[in-house]
Amino acid sequence: MPAPIAEQVAPGRLARVNAPQPFLLGFGRSAREVWRYRELLGNLVRKQVTVKHKNSFLGFLWSLQIPLVQLAVYWLVVGYFLRAGAIPYFGLFIFCGLAVWAFFADILQSTTKSIVSNSALVKKVYFPRELFPLSTTGAAIVNFAYYLVILLGGVVLAGILSGVWPDPARVALPVLGLLTVIVFGLALGMFLAAVNVYLRDVQHFVTVIMMPWFWLTPIIYDISMVERALPSWLYQVYLLNPMVPVIYAFRSFFWPQGVDYGFGDGLYPRLLLALGASLVLLWLSQRIFARLQGNFAQEL
Repeated sequence: MPAPIAEQVAPGRLARVNAPQPFLLGFGRSAREVWRYRELLGNLVRKQVTVKHKNSFLGFLWSLQIPLVQLAVYWLVVGYFLRAGAIPYFGLFIFCGLAVWAFFADILQSTTKSIVSNSALVKKVYFPRELFPLSTTGAAIVNFAYYLVILLGGVVLAGILSGVWPDPARVALPVLGLLTVIVFGLALGMFLAAVNVYLRDVQHFVTVIMMPWFWLTPIIYDISMVERALPSWLYQVYLLNPMVPVIYAFRSFFWPQGVDYGFGDGLYPRLLLALGASLVLLWLSQRIFARLQGNFAQEL
């Protein structure tokens, strides 16, 4: 493991751990330091994944059961009782949204609590504090793989029934969507993780805000319903939600009717815009995180 910063100075001199860095130019230095601790980051990710299922009889099978139960409940309530099942292959339609949303929620909620949850390490050992939000994001990526397995199974079944298979030319859509979710979730989570050290209400606020955000995202309903119900200007405000193009990027590739729904040719520009904005937000969040991390140990 690389030596702490305090040990990398000339003999007889003292260095300040977590010394302030230039706000505009410090991102590269922080990124290089994280890269030096990449082996530790991998260990933290493995710990996050294994602890979740420790002492569990079914172990990793729970990760498959949860999305299946979610799919069954929403399909029954929304598709059958509320008569929304007229959408072709409704189960696959809503699961594209549920999978993406679960991935984003996992990143944001776990990352927000990542510093507070590891207070013992923060107070005793020095390494880049960014490793904590990065490790929870890595664990969320592993957990998303279970959703992806179920989603691919649904795609195969829908392809057999409909004769329509995903177009390889559109595979860039879900890839861009995944990158956007990871960067956007990490950016928000890293900022909130730093603030949560000083104000613990933040983690509870995130839990509360996720519910209305869920319903303001076209996960279990089609976006055309929103377009018909809202004035044009308010609909454009609705589309500022970066999760909207991400979900339709998945539907456009995995759902048999995806090409005929959503944004059409405008999906790529919206995804690229969302990804670009998320990258800027990640830079800003990391710089704020770096400024606030100096007092983490004292506050915890």
